[in-house]
Amino acid sequence: MAETFPPLSPHRLLELLPQQRPFRFVDEIVEVSETHIVGRYTFRTDEFFYQGHFPGKPVTPGVILLECMCQIGVVLLGIYKVGIELPPEEHSHWLTLFSDAQVEFLKSVLPGDTVTVRGDLEFWRRRKLKSNVTLHLADGTLAATATASGIGVRNV
Repeated sequence: MAETFPPLSPHRLLELLPQQRPFRFVDEIVEVSETHIVGRYTFRTDEFFYQGHFPGKPVTPGVILLECMCQIGVVLLGIYKVGIELPPEEHSHWLTLFSDAQVEFLKSVLPGDTVTVRGDLEFWRRRKLKSNVTLHLADGTLAATATASGIGVRNV
């Protein structure tokens, strides 16, 4: 049986997330385990992508919602899984890259909205991850769903 290592804390996961502002769409990780992750993000009213996107009545572009969903439900969950498999000195040498998704957008996400994203692990093999991801508005309304995949790669 392979050796396992202590789980990474939510704080450490955020340190290892390669995306940074203005392209980081994770404010906090609420919970994480080997089978799921929950995180939140508030779409600030001054985000770069609102300018010119439906002027006067902007909505969050679907590609940005998918990015938010994948940063939490694929990339961070993948980092967590790699963190259990590899010793701490290896953690910063690995990335989990988003590879594909099937997504459905159900409700608009507006400037100022806080969303909660949950990723539930469908499978994890050879550092390939598939996750069922949901994005809810603050009132609990389901705004988007996706089945998304990623793969862990060594970043030398």
